[in-house]
Formats: sequence, structure tokens, C-alpha cells
Amino acid sequence: MDDTFVVGPEWLADRLEDPHLSVVDVRDPWEYDGIGHVPSAVNVPFERYRDESDVDRGTLPGADAFATLLSEAGISPEDTIVAYDDTHGVFAARFVLTALEYGHDDVRLLDGDYSAWNLEYETESEAPDIEPTEYEPTPLSREESPLIGLEDVEDALERDALFVDTREQAEFEEARLPGALRFNWREVVDDETRRLKSETELEDLLESSGITRGREIILYCNTARRISHTYVVLRALGYDDVSFYEGSLTEWLANDGAVETGTAD
Repeated sequence: MDDTFVVGPEWLADRLEDPHLSVVDVRDPWEYDGIGHVPSAVNVPFERYRDESDVDRGTLPGADAFATLLSEAGISPEDTIVAYDDTHGVFAARFVLTALEYGHDDVRLLDGDYSAWNLEYETESEAPDIEPTEYEPTPLSREESPLIGLEDVEDALERDALFVDTREQAEFEEARLPGALRFNWREVVDDETRRLKSETELEDLLESSGITRGREIILYCNTARRISHTYVVLRALGYDDVSFYEGSLTEWLANDGAVETGTAD
């Protein structure tokens, strides 16, 4: 698995003293302060990098707002960022996707989560001293970005793109994009270890679900949180042709997009 996207606790532990490493804890402040956190980690709660003022079009916070957030966290553009949560990585993956979209070159998801780290390594409860930076974002161009919008989705439905719905079965049956297949994002996680399943297991799981490298893959859910995790996993496995419908089904339904219902054929 490509460690430029996903790293294990052992990888992080070996590099905690690196001055160009920034560890980002996206849990709520009460968890960060009260339960403890990875040493040197800064707290950037999920709601700080999620803007729900226009949820129909997605929840990205905007480049300037995100830059301010990273500046306040003491993060520089040249830093390696490792993000984690305590919910199997789904909230941290959203941070990873957001940072990538705004041009941060090196941002990775911690395989497992805080609980996985805590099984083997020390934690601390004191927040580190933060020296603010002047972070300058360099957002990806439309051609570079994996994010697509409503018109792109409409076009993709006319060709042989594979739409992957990462939601629960009941949500999938209630309404889904035409021709979509369902892939529960949690299936890639080992419930016992809280880490990703082995690469062989993941490849077999994806293949059995109909997700193959030879297809253009477009991910969606409701508000682009769950697909963030699936996106990071696919990229870590070497899937290159993966797009990310930021508005997801919320935008699609708001614009009266066609849907299918019931169980899939």
C-alpha cells in the first residue's frame, strides 16, 4: 500500500521528532484534551474544516479559510501532515482530501485511529506550543482536481463510468444515482484491529464488489464525508482514475436528478 497516502502507527512513531512533521487530531476538543492524543498533535476539529452553509454544493471550507486554519495550527506547506480521528479514519480522511484539494503536497491518513495508536504507543494530554505560520494555499486546478460537479456527473452517466455509493443499504435503496453499485466504506476496516484490512483482502473485496482498475470510478455518498475514506484507500492501492462527487446525493436531489430506488438488480 502506498505510504504517501496511508501510514501505520509504527511509521508515525519513528518520525515524531521530525520538525517537518505535523500530526493533526480531528476529534472534538474534549476528546483531544480529556482522553489524550498522539504526542505533538494539534487539534483541528472536524467542524473547523467543514462549511455547511451551502451543503447542496459540498462542504469544503474554502481555500482562504483552510489556510487560516493551518496557519493557526502552525502548519507549513512543506510539512508532512498525518491526520487521525477515532472513527476508523473517516473524519481524518476528509481532512486529507481537503488538504490535497487546496494544494498540500504531503498529507497522509493514519491507518487505524487513535485507539489503534493507543494500543501500542504513548499519548499525552498537554497541547503543544504552537508557532503560527503564514500558510499560502495553492488550490488544484479543475484539471488537476479529483472533485467533480453536477454537470460532470451528468456527462459521466452518458459514458461507461462506474458510480460507487458508499452509504448504508437502506440509504442506497431509498435513492441512488442510476446504475450505481453499493460499497460500504466500513468494509475495508478490520473491526478487531481498527486498521485497514490487508492489501490482498482489500483487492479481493473491491473486485468482488465490481470495482476494478479498468473503469473510471466516481464516488458519492450524501455529503462527501464517507467517500473521503474510500477515495484515500483506493489511491493508496494505486487506483488512479478516481473522481469524487463533492455535492454527492444532496446536490443531485436538490437539482431533481434522476435516481433509482429499491434493491439493485
